[in-house]
Amino acid sequence: MKRAFVLIALLVFPVCAQDPTKERLEKSPRHHEWVSVKYGNRTVQAFLAFPEVKSKATAVVVIHENRGLSDWVRSVADQLAEAGYIAIAPDMLSGMAPNGGKTSDFPDGDSIRQAFSKLTPDQITADLNAVADHVAKLPACNGKVAVAGFCWGGRQSFMFATNRPTLAAAFVFYGNGPDKDAIAKIKCPVYGFYGGNDARVTETVAPTGELMKQAGKTFDPVVYEGAGHGFMRSGEEANASEANKKARNEGWMRWKALLKKI
Repeated sequence: MKRAFVLIALLVFPVCAQDPTKERLEKSPRHHEWVSVKYGNRTVQAFLAFPEVKSKATAVVVIHENRGLSDWVRSVADQLAEAGYIAIAPDMLSGMAPNGGKTSDFPDGDSIRQAFSKLTPDQITADLNAVADHVAKLPACNGKVAVAGFCWGGRQSFMFATNRPTLAAAFVFYGNGPDKDAIAKIKCPVYGFYGGNDARVTETVAPTGELMKQAGKTFDPVVYEGAGHGFMRSGEEANASEANKKARNEGWMRWKALLKKI
C-alpha cells in the first residue's frame, strides 16, 4: 500500500531535476557579484566572477551570444575564475528591456532578438570599453584585460580588438572577422575557435586569415571537425554529439593554455 502511494505521488508530483548550469553556479565556491558600470548617462549591468588566487589576476571580458546574458554565459565566467582569471560578463542589453531592465527582464526570446537589432556599434564599443576599464582598475586585477565572445559575441570580440589597442588578446568563438580597414587597427593576437560543420561562419576564416596576414597581424584559428555552431554551449549538454563534446573540451584546454601565455 505504501509503495503504491509513493508511486502515485511521483506521478502527480514529478521530481524536477535542477538545471545543471544553475546548479554549477549555485555550488561554485568562488565569489560572484553583480556590478553596475556607469559612464555618461548609461549603466551596464555586469556579472563578475573572482578566482581563488593569492596574486593579482588577468581579467577576461566575456561577451554573450544573441540570447543575451544567460546562465550559461555566467557559468563560462565562473569556469574562467576556476582557472585563475577574473571574468566580467556585461549584459549588452542593459536598459533595453521593459522598464529599463536587462536580459532577464525580457518576456521571451523573440523580444531579446529584436532588442539586438537596436544596438549600435558605438554603444557596443562604449559599453565594452567601460566594462574593460572597470575590471582593469579592480585591486584584484593585474591590469591585463583580454576579451572573449561567442556567436554574436564572437564577432564583437573581434571588433573590440580593432577598437581597444591595449587588449592583451582576443578569443573569437565562431564569430566573423572585420573588414580590411578595421583589421589594420588591431594590436593584440586574435585566436579563433570554429566548428567544421558551421559553414556559414567557418567559410569566412580563410579570407579573414589572409587579411590579417597582409596586415601583419596575428590570427590563429582552429577548426574542430564535425562540430557545429555553438559547440562550447551544446558540447556541455547531456545529449551532446561526440564531435561537439570533443570540440568543447579541446576548446577549453586550448583557451586556458593560451591565457597562461598572456
